[in-house]
Amino acid sequence: MLMRVVIVAVLIFATMVGVKNGKVLRAAGLSGSCRLVQTAADGSEVAACTNGRLSGRPALSGRSCTRLGMRDNLEYWHCPAGVDSRLGG
Repeated sequence: MLMRVVIVAVLIFATMVGVKNGKVLRAAGLSGSCRLVQTAADGSEVAACTNGRLSGRPALSGRSCTRLGMRDNLEYWHCPAGVDSRLGG
């Protein structure tokens, strides 16, 4: 009986850590994410952000990025050199 309780507790803890990290939510498509699609010679980057089921697309304007527009259900952002636009994607 005690072994079952320990196993369930470990599984609950592992799930909580995965959700806190955000990887589980992104893998399940529940939260939005961005991925790097192009890097220019000057170091600037273009990121494509997708919508999540529970949350919208991440807005990269707080990272000094400029919105380029929408295409094929992706929102494209141009980020200057030295800005990390990859949000777990």
